[in-house]
Amino acid sequence: MSLLARRGPARRCAGVSDPGRPRMITNTRGFLWSDLETRALLEIWGEADVQSALDGNFRNSHVYRDVACRLAELGFERTPEQCRIRIKGLKRQYYQARDGLKKNGHARKICKYYDEMDRILSCRGGPDGAPEPLAALAPPPDGAQPPAGPLAAPPTPGTPHNSRELDAELDEDAGPESPRDNFTEDSGECSSYADHPIKVECPSFAIPVPPGDGFKEVSAPTITPPLNQPKRSKKRHTNLTLDKMMEKFLQQSMDTDEKFYRFEEQRLKIEDKRREAEHARELQMLQMLGQMLAGISSTVSQRSQSIPGSPPRRANHRSYADNFNYNAMTATLSPPIVIERSFSLHRTHTLKDMENIFQLVRNVIPPLTGKKHKGQDGRIGIVGGCREYTGAPYFAAITALKVGADLSHVFCTKDAASVIKSYSPELIVHPVLDSPNAVHEVEKWLPRLHSVVIGPGLGRDEVLLENAKGIIEKSKVKGIPIIIDADGLWLISQQPSLIQGYQRAILTPNYMEFSRLYEAMLRDPVDSSDHHGCVLRLSQAMGNLTVVQKGERDLISDGEKVLVCSHEGSSRRCGGQGDLLSGSLGVLAHWAFVAGAEKTNGQNPFLVAAFGACSLTRQSNHQAFQKFGRSMTASDMVSEVGTAFNKLFET
Repeated sequence: MSLLARRGPARRCAGVSDPGRPRMITNTRGFLWSDLETRALLEIWGEADVQSALDGNFRNSHVYRDVACRLAELGFERTPEQCRIRIKGLKRQYYQARDGLKKNGHARKICKYYDEMDRILSCRGGPDGAPEPLAALAPPPDGAQPPAGPLAAPPTPGTPHNSRELDAELDEDAGPESPRDNFTEDSGECSSYADHPIKVECPSFAIPVPPGDGFKEVSAPTITPPLNQPKRSKKRHTNLTLDKMMEKFLQQSMDTDEKFYRFEEQRLKIEDKRREAEHARELQMLQMLGQMLAGISSTVSQRSQSIPGSPPRRANHRSYADNFNYNAMTATLSPPIVIERSFSLHRTHTLKDMENIFQLVRNVIPPLTGKKHKGQDGRIGIVGGCREYTGAPYFAAITALKVGADLSHVFCTKDAASVIKSYSPELIVHPVLDSPNAVHEVEKWLPRLHSVVIGPGLGRDEVLLENAKGIIEKSKVKGIPIIIDADGLWLISQQPSLIQGYQRAILTPNYMEFSRLYEAMLRDPVDSSDHHGCVLRLSQAMGNLTVVQKGERDLISDGEKVLVCSHEGSSRRCGGQGDLLSGSLGVLAHWAFVAGAEKTNGQNPFLVAAFGACSLTRQSNHQAFQKFGRSMTASDMVSEVGTAFNKLFET
């Protein structure tokens, strides 16, 4: 019966088992072949009809499928590809062993299944099926020279004597050589040919040349190949070279990655040491500065008392002597507040009095509950916005909403109203600032507002400044917290009495605006060597209202103490950052004002609010700069207000 006649629906291949048939042998699913599996494979593959099917068909994958199915009936689950690769490996080992037998007679040490393979392949090779006589495989006696040239005996048909014939025999199934052959063909019980030194004696052999030239005789000397360079076919030598190159490439990649991670770890350690050293140096400098201030505290106190025309001071004013570090909430904030210092007159502050100021900011933030109504958490009014400046009032108003205010009103000129409305639908825009009865129109809304921010985008038009002056007066009468920024500070520097003594006001000057205010109030230029003293004296001269001097570090003073907000920001100084500060300060000032003395621990609520607004603006600046770098704008900072607020106050 032919091979094809036995193939039928009853045949089962690897991976499909018959639940009714008892398993004879435990399944093996890996690439390692046991001795019992190998002998069963050879018994099936050596049958005459299988060999005839392999010889008579160029594409013979169906033959190996039938072999795999017959193995499955015996209890071995193997795929046709595994069977083909195993047979291919055995044939290669057999041919290598037979070549070695001709030279030194060590065949059975090289291939365990030599006898079985010789029985199958010798019957397959000749035209009449007769096996090659064993005498032909024996080495020639000592001193005997084999015949050469045309007198040499012709090779037996079907018996490969060179690498090309061996490759043709191994590729009889016409399938592509699997990359796994390199490790699966030697994974059985047969020893590798490379493990046994073989003395190769190459006789003279004929090399074919173009027709008409006959044959050339080439005598090859007797050589003994080294152990690590066995004779292999041309095809196998190429494959091994690629494998070695790939293995070397992968090893170099792993070594490179390991070096990279090792160098990166060293770099991080060096960076940590550098930061620690820098931090220690800063602490040492601060200690030295504190000692210097302590030594001159009495002199500074006497000098401040002897200045004529100085504004009246409170009884509990203190000297500048106190200098201490403030690093609140370092365990929970990222990045933390770097340093806070307090300067005071006549009475000494302790570290415990100031270490909780950041927690006070969190205390005044109202919780989010479902019992509140619209507007309860803040209705903020922004007074400013003209034809030239429409962005500033928008940034202040939208930041107030981002911080947590419920409603944000913008009182601007008629020309700027439609532009500001187009920026955001969340804003309530009143085009009344340049109308003849502007003060009256704004006054109608003041009872509904919790705080007023005056100055963003106001401009210096006389009519607008006069209307802003009237709005400040009306707000003071109603006791509404007032934040003054930008061109509003220009108005105050021209008429300081407009806001002097109103302790519910907060001024937010930059360096130039601070210089104008300082010279207007104290008639002296700013002392560049004593920034803390200058901001303290300006606050006192203004009647102890809160002053926030913006700069590399924000200095905050209420006339009694000076806080330094050194929260990490960025080196980018794009326009609009001060508007974000004034908008957030309008919300926090309302929250701190209504929170009560219990939640602020008796501290000035506007001092607490100013500290929180400065920290929030700097954190937003830092986050936006990390994303956009030099191209960062105020709009990018607005997008970061929400996440910065959560990180600082609600995490």
